[in-house]
Amino acid sequence: MASLQHEPRVTGGSNRVSAVDLSVLNSKDFDDHKEIEHDQKPGWKSFLSFVGPGFLVSLAYLDPGNMETDLQAGANHRYELLWVILIGLIFALVIQSLAANLGVSTGKHLSELCKAEYPIFVKYCLWLLAEIAVIAADIPEVIGTAFALNILFKIPVWVGVLLTGLSTLLLLGLQKYGVRKLEILIAILVFLMAACFFGEMSYVKPPAGDLLKGMFIPKLSGQGATGDAIALLGALVMPHNLFLHSALVLTRKIPTSVRGINDACRYFLIESGIALFVAFLINVSMVAVSGTVCSQKNLPSEEMDRCNDLTLNSASFLLKNVLGKSGSTLYAIALLASGQSSTITGTYAGQFIMSGFLDLKMRKWLRNLVTRCIAIAPSLIVSIIGGPSGAGRLIIIASMILSFELPFALIPLLKFSSSSTKMGPHKNSIFIILFSWALGLGIIGINIYYLSTAFVDWLIHSTWPKVANVFIAILVFPVMAAYVLSVIYLMLRKDVVVTYIEPSKGNPIAQDNMENGNDANRRPELTNAPYREDLSDIPFPQ
Repeated sequence: MASLQHEPRVTGGSNRVSAVDLSVLNSKDFDDHKEIEHDQKPGWKSFLSFVGPGFLVSLAYLDPGNMETDLQAGANHRYELLWVILIGLIFALVIQSLAANLGVSTGKHLSELCKAEYPIFVKYCLWLLAEIAVIAADIPEVIGTAFALNILFKIPVWVGVLLTGLSTLLLLGLQKYGVRKLEILIAILVFLMAACFFGEMSYVKPPAGDLLKGMFIPKLSGQGATGDAIALLGALVMPHNLFLHSALVLTRKIPTSVRGINDACRYFLIESGIALFVAFLINVSMVAVSGTVCSQKNLPSEEMDRCNDLTLNSASFLLKNVLGKSGSTLYAIALLASGQSSTITGTYAGQFIMSGFLDLKMRKWLRNLVTRCIAIAPSLIVSIIGGPSGAGRLIIIASMILSFELPFALIPLLKFSSSSTKMGPHKNSIFIILFSWALGLGIIGINIYYLSTAFVDWLIHSTWPKVANVFIAILVFPVMAAYVLSVIYLMLRKDVVVTYIEPSKGNPIAQDNMENGNDANRRPELTNAPYREDLSDIPFPQ
């Protein structure tokens, strides 16, 4: 009786290693497998099967919070800060590609790796911070959608917040038809945003030469230019987006060969590049519309005041007064598409974070409902009590929270993607390690600078009594010190958990096949991994 040889293989669930009986694999299996390899789809058809995750991820760069930042930057500095958006989205492409590579190479998304790597106290702290980041990211999206409904249908803002939550749940019901349907819906909404703002540009006709100068000639002139540039950069990389991207790539079937994984990483890079390029064009159009409208000659003093303090709500009235009702309508439709699509991806990210950190399994509708209720609660309370102005201020607070949260997702991503214990031979090269860490530390430094200067500026200009300001400073500065120490801990802590499973080195033929994409140690039906069907449907435990 033939002896049984057991070989580790990669599976679709969270436990990637299981035994495969190699004695039953005969030469016919190997020939069938090679035939499948040779019959693979052409390059462009293979690429199309990877299209989708990048468009969901690109929405973090098109959400209402970014819209408000873009509109204000254009109103204050015309086209001079377009180069910041260009550099920021190039940086974002690098960071997002690391998240995609991490998921493809490990078969686990970022929250699952954090759960496996860190002690229980650190794990729960990171989970709590990630959940707060999802809520903070959702605040501008929910409020932006509510503003859009108010502009289009005169619905009160607090009612719009409730409708946003309900509509998001309905749209997330598309999950039962597969993640690809949801990705198609998001892509349609992205292109709807593009059509609306390109339509706005056809009204205002910004000078092309000035736009190109703004993109490629760095300049920080004028009052507040540095602060606006920092706000633009700080709003680009979202913490929850890193968790989302590393999970979405696992919904694709990827060969377990070195070549298959490398091809998948390349396809996801190209797909993310296309999606982020579309996002870049939309961001440019936002700045161009705002910059052109607010720089018009003979603009009434009331409109100039709006330009000096441009918000999502006031921008619609400005466009209506300058461009007519159609300009305001196009803006509202774009804002509605931005807010609604961003809330979908925010809810989706919340699901992955909850299931990854806590291994919490529940039905999709219940998971969506819990995530939605937690996310819309702050927006609903503030919109009822403070009205549109209070909701607008909440967006600024949410942006500051996201800046505060970023290192606790970005540092684990940078460490894991550069670690052989997590990525094996697919870890970053020394050049990518140096570049990504310099980039990551630069973004973290910008956010810390933005937070600290904003807090100090608030203390200086606060109308509160001096005693209250002193008391607040005594409370906040120790928290800031603890924050810096936590960031240093995550940076210096050595990874101790090995999650990468090396292929067998006992069979030279098998190893050669592995390197060339022909993994003969696996049946053809077992060669698709890491595929995570559990990410699109987490059943309720019996």
